[in-house]
Amino acid sequence: MTAEQPSATAPAFYGRRGGRAADWWTLLHPPYTLWNLSYVVIGAALVPKLNWAMLGATVAAFFLAVGVSAHALDELSGRPLGTGISTSTLWVASALSLAGAALIGALAVPYSGPVLIVCIVAGVVFVLGYNLELFGGGLHTDLGFAICWGGFPVAVGFLAQRPGLLHATSFAAAAAVLAAITLSLAQRRLSTPARLIRRRLTDVTVTATRPDGSRTTCGRERLLAPLEGTLQALSATVPLLAVALLLASR
Repeated sequence: MTAEQPSATAPAFYGRRGGRAADWWTLLHPPYTLWNLSYVVIGAALVPKLNWAMLGATVAAFFLAVGVSAHALDELSGRPLGTGISTSTLWVASALSLAGAALIGALAVPYSGPVLIVCIVAGVVFVLGYNLELFGGGLHTDLGFAICWGGFPVAVGFLAQRPGLLHATSFAAAAAVLAAITLSLAQRRLSTPARLIRRRLTDVTVTATRPDGSRTTCGRERLLAPLEGTLQALSATVPLLAVALLLASR
């Protein structure tokens, strides 16, 4: 088994085993990070006149805040990915990435306006509150996940473009935020049992009985297939949708 191939015991369908590069690849959750960044693009694509530099800055900020910082904090909590990245390295990576994301946001405030300050504060609260399970774990729920990593990126991607809160596209943005929340809820409902089967169960067998009395046995891999297959399809669908909206709006 090479580092480029997913192991049967990898913590996710995109997970890798076999060294430092494999550990960081797995930590970054590439399909899910791209999914999250696509929400930013969808929000930005709804404005009449896109500022490409602002879009790039917003995507970079979310990559640092979610792709690196949030995922590093998540790995610190019980080592769910089983990486060999040291605790100190994870803390440093998380702190520097979150600070970098906040700095990018602060530099964009003169263009986007004071509403972006609220977004920056909310983003920091979401990363720390969700991944460290602060506030009694109030954010660490299915709905919390959907709002923090679904609806919020769409809203920030839109607001960072300075569209004006009363602009006609605000209604489209509100609908997109709700769509991202419901889609993220679907992601959570699929990924939760998938993580349970892949990370917590070494073996599982389910026997299905048909009306005629015949039986079919489903093992671990067969149970994982529809869950992870759907997640893989959605992780490709959302970025493609973001690209389509971006191209259609120009």
